[in-house]
Amino acid sequence: MTSRKHSIMIVAGEASGDAHAAKLATALKEKAGESNLELFGSAGPRMREAGVEPIVRADELAIVGLLEIGRALPMFWKTFKKLRAAAIERKPDVVVLVDFPDFNLKLAKSLKKRGLKVVYYISPQVWAWRTYRTKALARDVNLILTILPFEKDWYATQGITHVEYVGNPLAREVAPKQTKVQFCAKHGLDGSRPIVALLPGSRHKEIVRILPVLIETAGLMAAKAPYTQFVIAFARERHAAELATATAMAKAAWEKIDQKTVVVFDETYDALKAADVAAVTSGTATLETGIIGTPMAIVYRSSALNYRLLRPLIDVSHFGLINLIADERVANEYIQDDLTPEVLAAELFRLLQPDVNRETSARLEKATDRLGHGGASKRAADAIMKLITS
Repeated sequence: MTSRKHSIMIVAGEASGDAHAAKLATALKEKAGESNLELFGSAGPRMREAGVEPIVRADELAIVGLLEIGRALPMFWKTFKKLRAAAIERKPDVVVLVDFPDFNLKLAKSLKKRGLKVVYYISPQVWAWRTYRTKALARDVNLILTILPFEKDWYATQGITHVEYVGNPLAREVAPKQTKVQFCAKHGLDGSRPIVALLPGSRHKEIVRILPVLIETAGLMAAKAPYTQFVIAFARERHAAELATATAMAKAAWEKIDQKTVVVFDETYDALKAADVAAVTSGTATLETGIIGTPMAIVYRSSALNYRLLRPLIDVSHFGLINLIADERVANEYIQDDLTPEVLAAELFRLLQPDVNRETSARLEKATDRLGHGGASKRAADAIMKLITS
């Protein structure tokens, strides 16, 4: 525990970053002592619960797609100026930027020029696309904390050495609160019949583009196997509006499955634990699903324009994080035009086959073992406090 009071600014901008930053904030308090630490910045609901003072509320900053970002530029610029002003006025010992690279890299450049120490936690996926960002990371960041096992070596090939791999914050921290029996009893599901979890993402545009396809997939599965049950899992209750939009878009399919479908909010881990298979929107959720061990199909769909603009910039063999960790295709991916109800239904039926299901679960366990054995938030906090006191 330190004796001098420290001030740390933490900036997150979307749901997954908010969750990771909240765990980091808790670990920092444990390391420094709560009375010796002032935390402020861009804070979502979990960060606020962890005691981070919100200079801005991060809840509405999560926007995906070039057109959507373009329309929101005035809001982003206002947020940027507010955070920059707070940092200049309060002079934190360090600024910790969490993911959210389009915004945070610009903030890093501005604050580093003003003499502030900058840490990037959950660094941009520059190994996948927009490699030119390595220049900014080398110039504007004092310390890069990575959460994927291959990233430190990749950065070394780019001549960047101020990098520490702290492990993945999800490892050993993704833990369902209920057993399958408890979850099924709570939601009126029959645990002896197949359960399919549908995870449509956390961003508005993701949900309204992907969830209708998932509902239509479920409709096809229900027509072929009427005993199949479905769970649609959302991170937050505020996504109820997107659910209404999606069910209207896939009205005929929804009418076939609404009596077989449970909708849950903030019970994603429990839903995945109870499910036999899942359709999971590409992102952090693929790692969470892999850690739980539920065989999955990875899905994603953006607008046609966004996809045409962004696809040439992506330079990896897999979209899904779980496949990147495994360095092989442990979960089949259905991206953009490849995502159709017919193809996805066939894949989920394949994964429901007992032999395939067991084999896939074993491969997921082997892959997620590479993420480490917990303690990532604590190691990140240790590294940050070491930088402050050095």
